[in-house]
Amino acid sequence: MPFVNWFKRHLVVIAGILTLAYLLLPNVIVTVFSFNKPKGRFNYEWQQFSLDAWKQPCGVADMCGSLSISLQIAVWATIGATVLGTMIAFALVRYRFRARGAVNSLIFLPMAMPEVVMAASLLTLFLNMGAQLGFWTILIAHIMFCLSFVVTAVKARVMSMDPRLEEAARDLYAGPVQTFLRVTLPIAAPGIAAGALLSFALSFDDFIITNFNAGSTVTFPMFVWGSAQRGTPVQINVIGTTMFLVAVLITLVSMLVTSRRNNQKA
Repeated sequence: MPFVNWFKRHLVVIAGILTLAYLLLPNVIVTVFSFNKPKGRFNYEWQQFSLDAWKQPCGVADMCGSLSISLQIAVWATIGATVLGTMIAFALVRYRFRARGAVNSLIFLPMAMPEVVMAASLLTLFLNMGAQLGFWTILIAHIMFCLSFVVTAVKARVMSMDPRLEEAARDLYAGPVQTFLRVTLPIAAPGIAAGALLSFALSFDDFIITNFNAGSTVTFPMFVWGSAQRGTPVQINVIGTTMFLVAVLITLVSMLVTSRRNNQKA
């Protein structure tokens, strides 16, 4: 039967498309309901098409303030985790030292450990140190949480690098700084970028670790959780849709740049 044969040949593609559609379905629903005008406090049923929420994205008290805090923490956590994680990844791949195997194993613990365990441990540490819970404790906790993901992404990239390229640069009288900036860093850049983007997403989205170590500071995920108890403003869907579109745009730009570079090399 022609249809059965065609279905068998394209089974993997069909499964991939269905999986992708299933993953994107919540984002589609969030986008659709960002144009809703609910009659009550909860934005769970479609009532009427409206652009009011898009015209006034900060129309809900304290929402944009919490969004600003989350963005600041995510940016600084990304910078801190990316810098530290990159250095750790290079050290683990390029150098031999005592307890290297133990460090390699410990790096994966935050990724395998339940967030609630790490959150409670960090809270205990901050309280014993007498630190005041707030912006800085959240930032430190996020850097520690994101560090493992950056190390894993950069380490995989560094391990695949051809050391002969750096040796060729040194043979051509390039100094250590020139070799790193012009050879090593450009090759490792995709792994570093992947780790940075992952760190930003994890930090901005985190609730459990943030909730334990926030004190009186309210981030955007905490604001969404608190609002869900009383009512769900449509503006939350607007912010979610905007963040999703920005992520898609960054991905498309990255794919376009990579495609152009490959075409130029070819």
